[in-house]
Amino acid sequence: MEVAPPPLSARGVRIAVHAAGVSFANLLVIEGKHQNRWEPPFTPGTEVAGVVEACGPEVTLFRPGDRVVAGVRSGGYADIAVAPESTVFALPDGVDFDAAVQFPTIYATAYGALKWRAHLQPGECLLVHGAAGGSGLAAIEIGKKLGATVIATVGSADKLTAAKAHGADLVINYREQSFRDVVLDATAGRGADVIFDPVGGQTFDTSLRCIAPDGRLIPMGFASGEIPTVPANLVLVKNVTIIGIYWGYYMGWARQAPPAGMEARVRAAFAEMFAWVNDGALRPRTYKAFGLSSFREALAALSGREVIGRVVLHTRQ
Repeated sequence: MEVAPPPLSARGVRIAVHAAGVSFANLLVIEGKHQNRWEPPFTPGTEVAGVVEACGPEVTLFRPGDRVVAGVRSGGYADIAVAPESTVFALPDGVDFDAAVQFPTIYATAYGALKWRAHLQPGECLLVHGAAGGSGLAAIEIGKKLGATVIATVGSADKLTAAKAHGADLVINYREQSFRDVVLDATAGRGADVIFDPVGGQTFDTSLRCIAPDGRLIPMGFASGEIPTVPANLVLVKNVTIIGIYWGYYMGWARQAPPAGMEARVRAAFAEMFAWVNDGALRPRTYKAFGLSSFREALAALSGREVIGRVVLHTRQ
């Protein structure tokens, strides 16, 4: 479908999109189940990478020809996107477009959750659920970079291999073992200090039974389709903290504006993550690239739970 390019605002950056990220959140938006709702017709997609075509008159950080990655509220499944300068980031030479689209929400959310919100410390135990998906692999790698011992849960032998390859110290196939029992055994009964949970449902409930005193549990999403209810009595007696994170708040997509200085803090976070890519600590994994016209097949692969890493769309072929 051909539509007019989005308008270029004073601080807007028009990007010729070469790759767009496909995420579980996109599925929820399309189904009308996400907190961010759009009246149809709309173009989904929140992560794009490509080359700057034009800049608004107030843009100071970019110019035409720059390689960039950007977070957009919507409109990523297109060959042209416009993003505010505040959510556009320069790409180092060592980061290609397919890898880049994993950063505006996937790696950034894992970074914000573990470093900013949970304050994960060297030597702590991090438990990562859904560990072979894009979010899970990002959490494993960032957890290792922050000095944690990482335990990961997956649902197949192939996913177990992938989680190990990305740095997990111990991987549990939850279809074959109780992750609660394995985590408690591996930590001498103490439990995990931080739990990264994009699954929800029963996984969240069981996580509360293998979390350490003063532990932090981060509900990242609800891929199981079930939003858990937090039993306040367990939170009380175990000294547990439940930590929320909506990365869109830091990107300026929430109803409340982010605090002063947040744009600089986010930009510094991206610079640090890209440095970690260059030193080999972060290795974004692309499961498969689809052409833009095959976006339905890309979404079907994601909903079928077959993906290890991330699916991307190539918008220029």
